Amino acid sequence: MPFTPFHMGPGLLIKALLQGSFSLMVFGWTQIVMDLQPLIAILTRQGKLHGFTHTYLGASLIAIFAAVTGRMLATWVLTRLQTAVNVGKDVRWWVALVSAFIGSFTHVILDSVMHRDMQPFFPLSPANDLLGIVSIETLHRFCLLSGVIGAVLFFAVDALLTRYRSASDEDSDS
Repeated sequence: MPFTPFHMGPGLLIKALLQGSFSLMVFGWTQIVMDLQPLIAILTRQGKLHGFTHTYLGASLIAIFAAVTGRMLATWVLTRLQTAVNVGKDVRWWVALVSAFIGSFTHVILDSVMHRDMQPFFPLSPANDLLGIVSIETLHRFCLLSGVIGAVLFFAVDALLTRYRSASDEDSDS
């Protein structure tokens, strides 16, 4: 799924489930970094479309890079947003690492289902056992549905937490 928003669907669902223990910005940044190698292959018409960066070994290295750079980028964005809305202004290191690793590994998994040139376990094995496990249409539907469910859950949980905090603040004032 090069250069598509489909990878963000599962990210939204994970964000809804993990809330503050997951950074959707670092996850999204990781998706972009993962697809730089395919972009270069497309532009130069050289190299594999899904090469080393789309292996678990390559994804691990990308996750470390994306965690460091994504944390800095997310902190910069959140600091500027804090003046407009009430959001935190820092992404903790462990959250950045978890988000980047989830991002890079889910990227490899999703792309393994639909791309013949994927070798996710290289250099240990050239096999791609996930290829064709479901249709591309089913994969896209899963990504879209997980995004919709994730967005609904995120805002529902956020509303409940806001209501709970408001009730707790009122109780402590009395």
